[in-house]
Amino acid sequence: MAQLPTVAEITALHQAYAPTRAVFEKVHTHCGIVWRIAEQLLAGPAGAGVDHDLVRAGCLLHDIGVYRLYDGTGRLDGANYVRHGLLGAEILRKEGLPEVLHRFCSCHTGVGVTRADVVNQQLPIPVDDYVAESVEERLVMYADKFHSKSNPPRFLRPDTFAARIRRFGDDKVVTFEALTAEFGNPELDTLAAEFGHRVN
Repeated sequence: MAQLPTVAEITALHQAYAPTRAVFEKVHTHCGIVWRIAEQLLAGPAGAGVDHDLVRAGCLLHDIGVYRLYDGTGRLDGANYVRHGLLGAEILRKEGLPEVLHRFCSCHTGVGVTRADVVNQQLPIPVDDYVAESVEERLVMYADKFHSKSNPPRFLRPDTFAARIRRFGDDKVVTFEALTAEFGNPELDTLAAEFGHRVN
């Protein structure tokens, strides 16, 4: 596998693409929190045989495409938010980063976006499957579900996220429950206290 970028190089990429300091703080902090959640999960039985360095890079880069949806005043184009994964993959491709990292961007939304989802929900992305496949991709996608970049940012308990995703179909809840069985539940209260975010 091609060499992964360092944490410092990833931070520099965030700084280069963030349109404002406030947006950088929001997105970069979220990515760091997702890594902290993934670290917890990696410390359990599910972490055996998983490439920790790849998971760290995936966590820290998965949302870099969000920057492309903010204008210069820090206003988010929420209607096109589902595009942020593909936009992130484009950024990493442009930066010459390894292909294995691109998928952390394009395949982490929800618990996976299928061709049927794209068609049925009329999503503004090419018709394709955007589904985490490797254990590292699944872990990054799963860890991401426990923290929201909402205003204010907050941590989400498993039942809260399951209730949110149910509107997209019971099959999405089943997928989330399978991820929970695979990786376990993170401990969120300590992280919430550290970052000053609520837990819902």
